[in-house]
Amino acid sequence: YAMLLSLIFLIVLVAAVVGFVFRHEIKTNFESNLNLALENYNVTADRHSEAVDTIQRMLHCCGVQNYSDWERTEYFSQKGIPRSCCKSQNDCLEKDLKDPNKAKMKVFVDGCFFLVTSTMESKMSIVAGIAFGIACFQLIGIILACCLSRYITNNQYEMV
Repeated sequence: YAMLLSLIFLIVLVAAVVGFVFRHEIKTNFESNLNLALENYNVTADRHSEAVDTIQRMLHCCGVQNYSDWERTEYFSQKGIPRSCCKSQNDCLEKDLKDPNKAKMKVFVDGCFFLVTSTMESKMSIVAGIAFGIACFQLIGIILACCLSRYITNNQYEMV
């Protein structure tokens, strides 16, 4: 049991170190994937498009760096900026979303990349604290399992 807990502890420790060391690459990959999702955005039930819509609605943002990122997409030439960028769903008309100057007043202007990364970084201390707490419990479990094993082994020899 102590060996299994030690193995799990090492896996969590390695995952934390790798996440910390490669955090900049994670940001770069996220940004490139978000750009790719914008380029391939459509209104069908595509999971990447749904993810973009969800991020834009939940974080009140639009595009990667700002709302004008949509102007470089094929979707913009057809339908304008997506409705998930709208500040108010009732006040967003398709003709306004096709005109970047009018859309600026009706959509969120901040980009999603900065908001997502800043949200992740602000929550990182909470995640680190929870991980540290779990690691402490695992270490206590490892120590107690080793003590129990030694106690059982010592008593077994005395009984014989």
